[in-house]
Amino acid sequence: MPRPPRFHFPSPSPNPSPGAAEGEPTSGRRRGEAPATGGASRRRRAIVITVSDRSARGERADASGPRVAALLTAHGFEVVATVIVPDNRRQIVAALRAAARAAALVVTTGGTGCAPRDITPEATAQVIERAAPGLAEAMRAAGAHKQPRAWLSRGIAGLYGRSLILNLPGSPAGAAESLEAIIEILPHAIDNAAAADHKEA
Repeated sequence: MPRPPRFHFPSPSPNPSPGAAEGEPTSGRRRGEAPATGGASRRRRAIVITVSDRSARGERADASGPRVAALLTAHGFEVVATVIVPDNRRQIVAALRAAARAAALVVTTGGTGCAPRDITPEATAQVIERAAPGLAEAMRAAGAHKQPRAWLSRGIAGLYGRSLILNLPGSPAGAAESLEAIIEILPHAIDNAAAADHKEA
């Protein structure tokens, strides 16, 4: 069985609860649970998942996750948690499902290339219920203007319940450029996904 993902929640104060372990939520929240007070509504909550064997082992600092989180924050999203998981399909699937229960937008970075352990798209495909291929195509097209190798990214996008899941490349620049290409239309996509009263004509 995969280990539950270790979500990292922003500390609600400069003085975290005494005895709280690194990577554990504070203020009495359960692991994997979004903050219950303050900030944006669920439709503007986001969680960033970095997929990297080396970062998960502590061998390399995560540069992409913080850059993606900063970009989301600058565009009005509340990044309620971040997590690093290895390139392990079961752990990626578990992290995606847990994140989608807590936020309307789940963004992954890493594991979208052609290497044997780049399996983020396959794990995401196992989770999503409806694909949103236009978003992935727009990100690849935007990246290819600066770097032709952007076409090699196999990232996908889709909906799991009322949450939108996006795969970004693992490089900080590639992740930021991909997200910037579609970030302006994400609120509309999320609002549509959350429209419980939407009915067929």
